[in-house]
Amino acid sequence: MPTEDDEDPRQLLIVEDDEAFARTLSRSFERRGYRVLHAASLPEVEALLTQHQPGYAVVDLKLKGEASGLACVQTLHAHSEDMLIVVLTGFASIATAVEAVKLGACHYLAKPSNTDDIEAAFGLAEGNTEVELTNRSSSIKTLEWERINEVLAETGFNLSEAARRLGMHRRTLMRKLDKKQVR
Repeated sequence: MPTEDDEDPRQLLIVEDDEAFARTLSRSFERRGYRVLHAASLPEVEALLTQHQPGYAVVDLKLKGEASGLACVQTLHAHSEDMLIVVLTGFASIATAVEAVKLGACHYLAKPSNTDDIEAAFGLAEGNTEVELTNRSSSIKTLEWERINEVLAETGFNLSEAARRLGMHRRTLMRKLDKKQVR
């Protein structure tokens, strides 16, 4: 159970399996006065939450192993509904952005994002009705990519099941994913 000493509003949990990126992000946030914790997987997140109660979290959407960043978002939000969670991903899709927000993230950013972007996202947790709407329609390739990401999220990033649901061969799906490095 977290102790009173660990209830620090400037404590930040970074959930990232890329050690170099996590280290760089950690140093940058530490220079801004945050106490930074790092986890590379869902089990590590769960272990840290038994001892700490961070006020902020930055979660990579695509983690190595079986659990996605969405599972981490769900766990973090269940632990503390007040925690501000920002999800980072190498390829943003509407489907995964919607799922991340439904599960408790306050914002969703495409990589590359820096500390300024992430800190600004924490500040925009309430949303903004003044955001400019665009009239740009999506291309067929974009719609296809968003559908692939939606099905991947639904299947917990199980490639065989996603390919079956999409009605394509697993190797075809893998080739499409290789063209757009999912991260």
